[in-house]
Amino acid sequence: MAQAHRGADELQLAVQLVAMTVVWAGGYPDIIPTAGEIWPRPQEVKQGHTSMVVDPLDFRFVVTDYDCDILQQALERYLKIIANYPSNVQPQGDGKGGNLKSCLNSVQVSLVSACEEYPHQGMEESYEIKVNSSGIRSNAIIASQSIWGILRGLESFSQLLVPVGSVYTLASTTIKDYPRFCYRGLMIDTARHYIPVRRIEEMLDLLAMNKFNVLHWHLVDDQSFPYQSEKFPDLSDKGSYSKAHIYTAKDIADVIEYARVRGIRIIPEFDTPEHMKSWGPGQPNLLTPCYADDKPDGTYGPIDPTNEQNYEFLKSFLTEVDSRFPDNHIHLGGDAALAGSKCWRSNPNITKFMEKLGISEKYNKLRALYTKRLFDIVWELPNTDGFLVWEEVFDRGIDLPDNVIVQVWILHYLDVWKRSLQQITSVGFQTIMSSCWYLSDTIGHNWRRYYACDPRDFEGTPEQKELVLGGEACVWGEHVDATNIIPTAWPNACAVGERLWSSTEHTSDPEDAAPRLEEHRCRLLRRGYGVSPIFSSYCDADTSF
Repeated sequence: MAQAHRGADELQLAVQLVAMTVVWAGGYPDIIPTAGEIWPRPQEVKQGHTSMVVDPLDFRFVVTDYDCDILQQALERYLKIIANYPSNVQPQGDGKGGNLKSCLNSVQVSLVSACEEYPHQGMEESYEIKVNSSGIRSNAIIASQSIWGILRGLESFSQLLVPVGSVYTLASTTIKDYPRFCYRGLMIDTARHYIPVRRIEEMLDLLAMNKFNVLHWHLVDDQSFPYQSEKFPDLSDKGSYSKAHIYTAKDIADVIEYARVRGIRIIPEFDTPEHMKSWGPGQPNLLTPCYADDKPDGTYGPIDPTNEQNYEFLKSFLTEVDSRFPDNHIHLGGDAALAGSKCWRSNPNITKFMEKLGISEKYNKLRALYTKRLFDIVWELPNTDGFLVWEEVFDRGIDLPDNVIVQVWILHYLDVWKRSLQQITSVGFQTIMSSCWYLSDTIGHNWRRYYACDPRDFEGTPEQKELVLGGEACVWGEHVDATNIIPTAWPNACAVGERLWSSTEHTSDPEDAAPRLEEHRCRLLRRGYGVSPIFSSYCDADTSF
């Protein structure tokens, strides 16, 4: 990016524009957007009484300690973000300039430990920011023990900048920040509707801008199988909507890399034994044939747990998945427990198999037998040492290993999730909560409802609550595709992001959050993302969409 000094007249104009605020009007006259507030709110923020000018054409980051490719790419991204704010904001106020007397033209970036290659469970994400105004030139530093903390700090610094015409104002600020929860995720569904890679990457941008650190990728389901396997190409050739609606090995690698340099883990989900209809055309004898009147009726149910070859297939397939996804966790699904038992019940081979084992009519035990075999396969994978399951796997009493993570999702509106969390943590299992955060269930302005939900708001001991690693917003694909996934998810997911990152001490009131979220929504819009409004209002960049 070109570097140039602006003239004295332009600097003086910047001083005169210090009173500028975000243009806003609407049906909530008592809610005025903030300026320069960070979303999600940091744990500790102290602002001084002095401010300074930041000229994007005369600004740079200076690396003072460790360096790596992730850091260099991040600095390049944030220089572009800082340079690309629109200059169509008009000055307001008396134009006297207040106490704005200095300018900031560089920020030190201090990474005090060598970079890790991939984000991971429990990674260090804390950071500090210090911005001081002293004399004509000011100074600032972003510091962290880890590259992941530097990424979070860069995002926060970029949000401190308040656009004023073609420059910014920045208040003297000290921040000490860290996440409340180590797992802050969002799930996308690419089976019911195919989501192009470019749109997934935009979702990853927005995740990073809201300090999420997990993308749970629900890749396949009954409707389609878009994941292209090298070992089993017929799965996508015959199970996807078309050969144009698949994710190649390169697509997968590109998404993983895009996420990696933004400090976001990619956790793939391959759901079994239900939700597998799209697997069947490409893998003969995988699914259970359903019977009617003592003969096959042409339909298929869950995976056939009596076929030994199916376990060999799963071992080979999941070994390939393990080699493509570097994260040491995989999601094994397991929801819709016993939904396919009618098909199992109709099949004479399944009946004979269960009679032989002495479990006749006990289809929950048949499912447990299958799940145990699946767990054994996963434990042999070289790069995987943990996995997630939907809560039905726990509810059915299936034996689970100690380090499984149970994802709770059922019945948010009756607060059943609170009982589920209490039960799961009472026997020592880790969990994440999604029940309150199904973003695609009701399209519209539901951020207040999402904001009100706390994953640790249940009856339990402090030790139990520590087992809640965080939570995950879910965007299911029944009514969501590339055309509307961003406005469906955002800024509703922003509310989830603050709940998972910030202290409840300072983020419990949605009325306090509203003006800050409005500023953040306008910020995301200025950066080029078509996020939805949260109430009647407008932002400077509305005309871009």
